[in-house]
Amino acid sequence: MFPDASSTIEDMPTISVKQQEIKNREHQILAAARQQVDERGYLGLSMDSLATDVGYSKGTIYNHFPNKEEVLLALAIETQQKQSAMFRKAAAYAGSSRQRIVAIGVADELFVRLYPQHFQVEQVVFVSSIWEKTTEKRRFEMRAGQQACMGVIAGIVRDAVASGDLSLPENTSPEDVVFSLWSMSFGAHSIIAQSGSLTELGIDDPFETLRHGINHALDGFCWKPFSNENDYLTLFDTLPKELFADELKAARELQRGAKK
Repeated sequence: MFPDASSTIEDMPTISVKQQEIKNREHQILAAARQQVDERGYLGLSMDSLATDVGYSKGTIYNHFPNKEEVLLALAIETQQKQSAMFRKAAAYAGSSRQRIVAIGVADELFVRLYPQHFQVEQVVFVSSIWEKTTEKRRFEMRAGQQACMGVIAGIVRDAVASGDLSLPENTSPEDVVFSLWSMSFGAHSIIAQSGSLTELGIDDPFETLRHGINHALDGFCWKPFSNENDYLTLFDTLPKELFADELKAARELQRGAKK
């Protein structure tokens, strides 16, 4: 809730200088960790190298993160917040319910392209040997982030049912639909990340293949208007610049910085 006009600066929540210093230091550590993961993979991340890169003692690093597994989970949470924000933008798109769910697909694909290392880190952190070494607080944050993303999509499904664009079969919930679409997307992205070139399997553009697959799945759910009545695939060309100009600009700046 936003403060009303009568609120004064004294009414606003404040953060102490020390708290801000702690927050800034954690941001520095995570920025260095992200660069290490980008350059060497998650196995190349170490607390020793982090201390060297940021110029702090190992003790200072450990004050923020008890181990490198906690750093990895913090990285996943940090980037997941970007994904959640992109999903909310997509859900707010001024179109039909089916156009909005396709907009989620656009956001998902763009997110994977802009933050390729996040997908790999996200897969790794759920491995028991890593997950069990992290704190309950960050595990809760990670799960809450996933639920938030799923909730955004489930909300579009409910809107589609309410508007008559979609009729769910008996004993099928909006979350069931979301899980089906999520499984397709997550599975495809896993294969893309791990298989390198898929041309030998006859897949020239796996992202385009996934777009068609999701479109067919939405037709299979009888989500109206059907794809033969609307060219939903054009949204993958128009929406990135329309909805995600800030994300594209930030990604270009990061790429330019990495080349220097």
